Amino acid sequence: MKDRLQDFIHFMIVEKGLSQNTVKAYERDLVNYLAYIQNILKIDSFEDIARMHIIQFLGQLKAEGKSSRTLARHIASIRSFHQFLLREKAAGHDPTIHIETPQQEKNLPKVLSVSDVQSLLEAPDLSTLFGIRDKAMLELLYGTGTRISELLDLNLDDIHLAIGFVRCRGKGNKERIIPIGTEAANAIEHYLRDARPKLRKEKNRTDALFLNHHGKRLTRQGFWKNLKKLAAKANIEKELTPHTLRHSFATHLLENGADLRAVQEMLGHADISTTQIYTHVSKTRLKEVYKQYHPRA
Repeated sequence: MKDRLQDFIHFMIVEKGLSQNTVKAYERDLVNYLAYIQNILKIDSFEDIARMHIIQFLGQLKAEGKSSRTLARHIASIRSFHQFLLREKAAGHDPTIHIETPQQEKNLPKVLSVSDVQSLLEAPDLSTLFGIRDKAMLELLYGTGTRISELLDLNLDDIHLAIGFVRCRGKGNKERIIPIGTEAANAIEHYLRDARPKLRKEKNRTDALFLNHHGKRLTRQGFWKNLKKLAAKANIEKELTPHTLRHSFATHLLENGADLRAVQEMLGHADISTTQIYTHVSKTRLKEVYKQYHPRA
């Protein structure tokens, strides 16, 4: 069974072109699933897996307190895996047929106010190399709405300051072009001129745009650690993740009259319904403002 799982992972990477993070999520889900099938249910053949066995596994996840979102993700992983097995003739049936995906609760994304974003962007210490770097990263995150994985994957030739664009690769390795605003462009130019050359190590030559203290590509963990420090310095009490800046980017654009299709394009959403959640955020915030300031609210 493990060999077939590795075949599936290879298929997801090479043929489907899915991102590393997505593939890891599939693999993690399926490792848990196969462990349950083999160790708990004592099943060693894909032919012996039935619909009720998958339902039992999902019931176990639910008993552990997993959210409907997590259950839906596991179902998607398991369904894709069994469909792959059927295509490869490693199994003669697909036991996921007629398994319904649970209704997911719609949680509105958390966003920062414009003043909070301003405080965060002013938090890095520009007298240090890492402060100059962090300033450039924050300005680019908020200025383009890129995912943190997309930001950290950027190389030098992906930045085009002269024409004001950044090229990034999103989910499914799909490439998109996003405009860079003046503030972000200035911060990146400052970083490229005064910080990156000093962070780069001769022994670690790399085209990565953002470098750590070893002169290598900065990691998600490294950025997350820095972000928490900067949030504390900016006195931001709200829960803050790199994705919060992406949510804030989209919400602030729509609040100021941006076209939904344009925001969809910049975010790299395949379906506009994904982008539409930000219109709900805008309406929610309008209600909050109304309740706070209208004398008859």
